[in-house]
Amino acid sequence: MHRLKKVLFLLAFVTVAAAQTPSPDPPLAESRISVSTLLREDIFSGFLADDMERFARGEKNVDILLSQRPAEKSTLLAWKALTRLYRAIRANDAKQPAEFQRLYKQALDLFDEAAQAGPNNPGLAAIRGGTFVVLADRLPKEYRADAWAKAYESYLALWKFQAPAVNQLPVHLRGELLGGLAQSAQRTGRKEEAAEYADKIISVLHDTPYESIAKKWKANPESAATASITCLTCHDAGRLSARLATLNK
Repeated sequence: MHRLKKVLFLLAFVTVAAAQTPSPDPPLAESRISVSTLLREDIFSGFLADDMERFARGEKNVDILLSQRPAEKSTLLAWKALTRLYRAIRANDAKQPAEFQRLYKQALDLFDEAAQAGPNNPGLAAIRGGTFVVLADRLPKEYRADAWAKAYESYLALWKFQAPAVNQLPVHLRGELLGGLAQSAQRTGRKEEAAEYADKIISVLHDTPYESIAKKWKANPESAATASITCLTCHDAGRLSARLATLNK
């Protein structure tokens, strides 16, 4: 199985379940829990442990939540786009080009629909940017440049939301935001900009894996072309269980 760079840096995206262990159905009717917390662990199980049974449950729950929580349409459509893109990647890996094309178009259309439903939604920016950072290099070569451009565009949008408080963000969120900016800038040929973000990482992420890789980038800029500076911390299991325990106190 391909080793994936994991996802993302949205406030709701900090943790993921260990997919090998049994998991109860998420309590979709519990409106105090964010849709991302309800969906994350099942959907990420496909990425992290190739548990496509739980991944499929996550896909089904996206559709249920779309009917239950119409106000969250933008975020939910972004999640659905993520699942379609991952299915497209699997089709490409299985040498099914027609299926890849169908699913890839679905993913792009869903991201566009999510943007129409919530053009100022930071959740959309985070999901879209993180999705393409994770999956861009697994796409057929002719699609990669556009995917990295979409990642860069999304990270810039997320930066507008989070920049004023970037120094106060938890290490994971700070690192994923700046790491995503640096990596997508580098992959889209913005070398000076990537170097500036690397400097920022060194400045605000002392004694973290992000700082270590940023220093390597500075010492050897060519290494940035193949190295990842995202998904380096804090993907602990059990975010949903922890949230439920807090609510039940």
